[in-house]
Amino acid sequence: MSKVFSRIDRRRALQGTIVGAVVLGLLLWWLLPLGEEPPSGSIDFSTGSTSGVYQEYGSQLRDALAKDMPDLKVTLKTSNGSQANVERVATGEADFTIAAADAVETYEAQHPGSAAKLRGVARLYDDYVQLVVPRNSDIRSIADLRGRTVATGLPRSGVRLIAERVLKAAGLDPAKDVKAVQAGIDTGPEELKQGTIDAFFWSGGVPTAGLEKLADSFTFRFVPITAEFVAKMHDEDDATGYYRATNMPESAYPNIQNGYTVATIAVSNLLMTRTDMDPRLTEWLTRTVIKSRDRIGGKVHSAQLVDLRTAIYTDPLPLHQGARRYYKSVKP
Repeated sequence: MSKVFSRIDRRRALQGTIVGAVVLGLLLWWLLPLGEEPPSGSIDFSTGSTSGVYQEYGSQLRDALAKDMPDLKVTLKTSNGSQANVERVATGEADFTIAAADAVETYEAQHPGSAAKLRGVARLYDDYVQLVVPRNSDIRSIADLRGRTVATGLPRSGVRLIAERVLKAAGLDPAKDVKAVQAGIDTGPEELKQGTIDAFFWSGGVPTAGLEKLADSFTFRFVPITAEFVAKMHDEDDATGYYRATNMPESAYPNIQNGYTVATIAVSNLLMTRTDMDPRLTEWLTRTVIKSRDRIGGKVHSAQLVDLRTAIYTDPLPLHQGARRYYKSVKP
């Protein structure tokens, strides 16, 4: 009897192994084209500030690409942010980058010639505008920034673009009504802690490492940016149409928010390239972005929000043909 059961157990184990192999084979077929040699060469990827989400995401994506395309050299290039990133790709200084949709639209309006070369790869995740002040600050609204020293982001950053629009929507002249300081997420938190600035703007995925680190040693809070400001900005130009009123989730910085959401502005981030980028390489890169979501999301929380169903919506940019090829291949 035991021999009979032994044969049955072995048969079941063998069947399980075969089924597992078939499933694994199908999964690999979806993730990586069987029998196809991975693209090689080199690309430059423009990221962002050293303590920002763009830099974190770019670093994790580079590791994922190294596994799928071991002969592809990926060089990360730090930058001031979205505006600089868009210009770098448009002018050939970088091959891929991440930028907020409003910065892309702004660049297209200002540089229609070079902007015509830009193409979308994937819609990634949303940035949240974060206006940070010390916990004991008497700044309770945007209007209270009048006469204060405020970090409005680095030149050519997406933060600077949004911060100036928010100030204008509140009736403040960024050049006259506040003492604007050129600081980003890499230096702004420490300057706030030291008291050299009264507030700073940041726009990024949540949580952002620079703010998580600040929360470990300094108590701060967020000034709400209510829906009325979004409505006022929508009247400015086409780029502001990418802003939407929302609430930053209470889970973003739990030790700071104490269970409360914060009214603010969100704008989508786009992974982008140029028309002349190799379609096959772009297809492989797109595949890696989608399939490595969970692994990268374990390190960069924002990456968990990358979704195959929404990744194709890269407005205002049309999809690159390589990215389109990938999305068609996995379309249900």
